Amino acid sequence: MPHRLPDLEAWAIFAKVAECGSFSRAGEELGLAKTTVSKAITRLEARMRTSLFHRTTRKLSLTETGRQSLERATRMLADAKTIEADIREEAASPRGLVRIATISAVGVQAVAPILPDFFNAYPDIEVDLVLTENHIDVVAQGFDVAIQVGHPEESASLRAMRISSLRRPLVGSPDLIARLGMPERPEDLVRYPVVLPSHMAHANEWCFARGEEEVTIRVTGRYRANHAEALVPALAGGVGIGLMAEYFVLDYLRDGRLIELLPEWSAPPGPLYLITPPGRARPARVRVLLEFLRDRMALGSWARDAGGLEL
Repeated sequence: MPHRLPDLEAWAIFAKVAECGSFSRAGEELGLAKTTVSKAITRLEARMRTSLFHRTTRKLSLTETGRQSLERATRMLADAKTIEADIREEAASPRGLVRIATISAVGVQAVAPILPDFFNAYPDIEVDLVLTENHIDVVAQGFDVAIQVGHPEESASLRAMRISSLRRPLVGSPDLIARLGMPERPEDLVRYPVVLPSHMAHANEWCFARGEEEVTIRVTGRYRANHAEALVPALAGGVGIGLMAEYFVLDYLRDGRLIELLPEWSAPPGPLYLITPPGRARPARVRVLLEFLRDRMALGSWARDAGGLEL
């Protein structure tokens, strides 16, 4: 015979009836019809194969079994009330743990620098930031939020919000350009050494657009790394040129260690998304973090084309 779950609703009604001393008063306090209360007690007694109340036309009293069961049933009802109250309070008040996952580059360059402001604004929220180059399964791995570069896969079980696009300038060192000359068109780039991210598909296919004109070229990487930030020193050292997310090279461009090449041509930007598990109801701690990330990351100096539209 399969094991049945306890009839928790009936036990809660039993505790309330014992407290009120009346089926009708218990029903009024619980917002239930008297018949519903009576049926729950009858169902529970049938399940237990014993009576829990002595019933007369004037009086309702506990049997010995009912008296022995009352303390635990009352505690069960109180615990359930506490659970619901805690959840309602937590859902309205930002506190507790939020788990975020993203690739290392975005986590280090874009998320970590703004988190101190978030902690100052929400002192009761904890954040667990997980940096990984592996595929992130938000639901299976128990994350509240994932920050993803690139268009998310279509999924009925996930929610996605585009918060910005990452501009990808083509950059090289002044020394390298002084040695090899300034390129005038994308086709010129085939004679330059390049550095490439090895963790990105089709990284050696560079696409550029200028107005209605589009050009795609294939390049050969002299140096590859599976973390884009590891390519920046090689770019600054003249090892090669590269297409880089702007937040990696912004300081280098500002102080002249790198220069932008073919600025009138643009490479496709990398869209940045917030990915969350399914469900409309979110705890306050997750809601405020999503709003913070959306607002602050869309204002980054490397961000373009802020979105904020939920898919």
